[in-house]
Amino acid sequence: MRDDKLSSAAAENDLEDMVASSDTGARKPLGVPGKLLVSIAAAWSLFQLWIASPLPYMMRFGVFSATEARSIHLAFALFLAFMAYPALKRSPRDRIPLQDWLLAAVGAFCGAYLFMFYSELAQRPGRPITQDIVVGVVGILVLLEATRRALGPPLMVVAAIFIAYSLFGPYMPGILAHRGVSLGGLVNHQWLGTQGVFGIALGVSTSFVFLFVLFGALLDKAGAGNYFIKVAFSLLGHYRGGPAKAAVVASGMTGLISGSSIANTVTTGTFTIPMMKRVGFSAEKAGAVEVASSVNGQIMPPVMGAAAFLMVEYVGIPYVEVIKHAFLPAIISYIALLYIVHLEALKANMKGLPSSNPVRPLLNKVLGFLTGIILLMALSFAIYYGLGWLKPLLGDAASWVIAAALVVIYVGLLKVSSNYPELELDDPSSSVVKLPQTRPTVMVGLHYILPVIVLVWCLMVERLSPGLSAFWATMFMIFIMLTQHPITAVFRGRSRVAVDIRQGVQDLWDGLVSGARNMIGIGIATATAGIVVGAVSQTGVGLVLADVVEILSGGNLMMILLLTAILSLILGMGLPTTANYIVVSALMAPVIVLLGQQNGLIVPLIAVHLFVFYFGIMADVTPPVGLASFAAAAVSGGDPLRTGFQAFYYSLRTAALPFLFIFNTDLLLIDVSFLQGIVIFIIATIAMLIFAAGTQGYMITRSRWYESVLLLLVAFTLFRPGFWMDRIHDPYQSIPPAQFAEALGSVDPDSNLRVQISGEDDFGSPMTTYILVPVPGGETSEERMQQLGMELWVDGDQTLVDFVEFGSTAQNLGFDFDQEIIEVEAPVDRWAREWMWIPGFAIFALVVLMQRRRRDKEQTASVA
Repeated sequence: MRDDKLSSAAAENDLEDMVASSDTGARKPLGVPGKLLVSIAAAWSLFQLWIASPLPYMMRFGVFSATEARSIHLAFALFLAFMAYPALKRSPRDRIPLQDWLLAAVGAFCGAYLFMFYSELAQRPGRPITQDIVVGVVGILVLLEATRRALGPPLMVVAAIFIAYSLFGPYMPGILAHRGVSLGGLVNHQWLGTQGVFGIALGVSTSFVFLFVLFGALLDKAGAGNYFIKVAFSLLGHYRGGPAKAAVVASGMTGLISGSSIANTVTTGTFTIPMMKRVGFSAEKAGAVEVASSVNGQIMPPVMGAAAFLMVEYVGIPYVEVIKHAFLPAIISYIALLYIVHLEALKANMKGLPSSNPVRPLLNKVLGFLTGIILLMALSFAIYYGLGWLKPLLGDAASWVIAAALVVIYVGLLKVSSNYPELELDDPSSSVVKLPQTRPTVMVGLHYILPVIVLVWCLMVERLSPGLSAFWATMFMIFIMLTQHPITAVFRGRSRVAVDIRQGVQDLWDGLVSGARNMIGIGIATATAGIVVGAVSQTGVGLVLADVVEILSGGNLMMILLLTAILSLILGMGLPTTANYIVVSALMAPVIVLLGQQNGLIVPLIAVHLFVFYFGIMADVTPPVGLASFAAAAVSGGDPLRTGFQAFYYSLRTAALPFLFIFNTDLLLIDVSFLQGIVIFIIATIAMLIFAAGTQGYMITRSRWYESVLLLLVAFTLFRPGFWMDRIHDPYQSIPPAQFAEALGSVDPDSNLRVQISGEDDFGSPMTTYILVPVPGGETSEERMQQLGMELWVDGDQTLVDFVEFGSTAQNLGFDFDQEIIEVEAPVDRWAREWMWIPGFAIFALVVLMQRRRRDKEQTASVA
């Protein structure tokens, strides 16, 4: 027994080291250095809260420009990286060597250089002095070493290659050659400006990401993480394969507030994996379910592993729009994973864990569920329209009244929770044989939902910036942490108020420290990825890459997407998801959009960025390096590689989604109405469930190979009905270029023309591409051409762009003087593509009929 406890403690320590080495730093110094480490981490969190708040502008003190804030942000990250991450595996964990103190101080100075010498640098833009160059060179080297420690060698090597490429451009072979960059030019671009290290990526980390990571850390320290796990098990643990379904839901809820797939795997997997094994899952399958669901937590808005905030800057759309586009794929991916788990349970004839809930008739359960949904909808409408009526009535006092009402609701929920037993933190090594009851479990932690509601309200209704929304949600979370223990103590009739106050303060302190330590790797990653982005903008390597990719792919868009997916997977094996997304999107996103246009497919930029992001996440699953699989295997006791391959198999649905929404942007809710969105959600969910059944080889019973093929065909038809309809009837008819104006005047105002043009790009090189032209308002062809802001000139067989009005729709679309219009394609009247769903469902019904007959025969034979 003592040996078992020792081995369990050793395994737990190994897990903590794995998470620490990848997320928070493995070093835990003792004494004064340890206190200094946590104090600086807490100070970083407080600094980020300060610059996000309105207080600096109200007090006219401590106002920092964006560049200054980024500089201080990186200084904190570098200092903490050398304090928290040891240089080598054999380096001490309980003390900080002298050389690390020195590197931390040098890194902090170089990081804060732009802040300390901001006015001097502003007076000599583009003219660095010797001191600037020395600090820049040392800063880049120190940043690369911090990257190696916090994130491993791959990102450091990638950044070093791009630095070498910038410096030694003239010596590069063939089309890779460029005129080169001087050392002073490199430092000026990468370290002294906002094009490289201190560019958009670090700015997003400073402005948005830190606050969301801190918000998640505070929620977890307050007890929300344990609450989510308990609720998921109480709701789903008694069904077939219940612990696995609970693992999916718990990881999804944890993913709402966590940006790390590895930490998510360990946090929830410690409880879920042993329970999955208890009901019949093998060690590898239990670990794989946890990996698949935890990694998918990064695609779940609002945090999305920090990528959502980067997309705001890179794509140029509001944060709310990013959430809207990312929401549907994330939801249907999780629903499909639940179904995959259900199929695994059916295959093995698994049972659930014993339920603690009182037995109620099915009708009562359904009525109770519907009543809860109706009450929730009524409450949502009352809050939305009630506040909409109150705000104009109360004027400036509205915010104070709403805040007071929120506090009253919070205290009321604590009063309700005090009528139920408190949630105790589970011991992972204990034998769990009975699930918690649903009602008491749900009721005891409802107040944890309030900060999330505040966050969503500020983002979606008030339309505040992501940073300010996260600030107010975090401040409310801090209020909850400081007050929940003493208020609950009063309601429960305990005389431990002073102790509970100290517990709240300790939880807050731990949350501030944990949030900052979780941010070290992200801060370093965004800064180092900025080197790659800076090199791309300084050397023009993006254009070279476009030529290389076009040659390798033969101009075929599907081949381009496959190459991009492979590049994301390869880079993601060594890079964290955020850095992988920055690097691949900087290199490949413009290439996909450009080559897609040249092939006649207008791909929205957000679709391309989500495509890159999804495959960056898949790298956390993909063997042989998927770290999340190693973490899950450490918990389950299974083989890491087999766990990784099984997790990749479960994640095929996540790999298929990006290809689908590139060709069918309806899945991203682009240009669809509310009712269309509901229909798309229902059909896409059904299609993903059918895809899951096809890939798993099981639906009602084990599938024959041809049934799996038919199921995959049905899923494809439901996802992309336009593919088959285009084969039956071309959606466009070709019109002579000279009749462009007539075509514009003859089609419906809510449609588009596809126009192929030939001309020169911004660099004077020949190019041929397609432009999707929305038909403007106006009754006649002349009025619509005037609204478009373009005039044409017909010269024999040629139709040329003769004039483009400045700031017009035509100029924004990409039309320019002297371009030649090669082809005009106008939409034609044809059946709606959704008619293809009918034969798809007919084939599905045929497969269902075949499987039901075979299952009935098998059951009859087994009884006989």
